[in-house]
Amino acid sequence: MPLCGGVGDARTPTPEEKQKLESVLHQSLHTHLGSKPDSLEVVQVATQVVSGTNYFAKVKLNGDNYVHARIYEKLPCHGGTTELHSIQKDKTHADPLGYF
Repeated sequence: MPLCGGVGDARTPTPEEKQKLESVLHQSLHTHLGSKPDSLEVVQVATQVVSGTNYFAKVKLNGDNYVHARIYEKLPCHGGTTELHSIQKDKTHADPLGYF
């Protein structure tokens, strides 16, 4: 388990994480990309515990296109909402996932 503030190792997301993150991405990724992808799948995730949780996700889009997405989940006492913070475009499957 990572220390508070540190980013954990990249790993396969749990089914619950995958569902939550893909739901957020389906709703808002198009605003960062300029168009809606035909498909997306969260294939890897790393987390950072802050005042809430940052999720760093490797997302497979159409074909062999990937982006890295930073998704922030607020603490329940602050509403518990989850939102897309930022993305890094033009990634590949081999690109390591980390803080950005």
